Amino acid sequence: MTYSKENITGTLFFVAVTQFLLCVHIAEALYPDYSVSANYISDLGVGPSSIIFNLSVFILGLSVILGAYFLRHDLNFKTMSILLVLMGISAMGVGVFTKDFTLAHGVVSSMTFFFAGISAILSFKVMKKPLSLISIILGIMTLGALSLFSIGMVTSGSMTSNFAYDSSFYLGLGPGGMERMIVYPALIWLAGLGSYIITRQEI
Repeated sequence: MTYSKENITGTLFFVAVTQFLLCVHIAEALYPDYSVSANYISDLGVGPSSIIFNLSVFILGLSVILGAYFLRHDLNFKTMSILLVLMGISAMGVGVFTKDFTLAHGVVSSMTFFFAGISAILSFKVMKKPLSLISIILGIMTLGALSLFSIGMVTSGSMTSNFAYDSSFYLGLGPGGMERMIVYPALIWLAGLGSYIITRQEI
């Protein structure tokens, strides 16, 4: 049985998101006194469940890169393929440069969120309504939450500290909650994109 490029790419994207969400949930459960609101997601990468989180986010990034590879010959996905590769490389970097590598971790995680948000918005060119409109909304949510999170990091003093201070820019969600408002819309979009690509005609 042969599989089309769409099936391979779509499956990679969907499985990547699914395994990451499940592993984050497992890592949170294994991390003593972990708070979804008060702790960063990246705290899972240096805690007792670090191997689960770091391996999972690395697989997420690698899967995105592989999926983009199978889209490289589709002119409709030319720009998106580049953005997805950058997103994937950055995500792999999150698994390598954990929170202990303060500067490097901040750079790769921000790049992951940024490229994910931009990719979601630009995907309206290759997706049909209403998915194209939903993708734009999810991309804006990711970039908007990233902006609030970044401002909150700077104004609260968390940028220069290992402690996650709260900020009014987090809208009552806490640093961890606001960070999830960056990540989850992007992941929902990627899973949706994967499902959509599977249904397209052969590249």
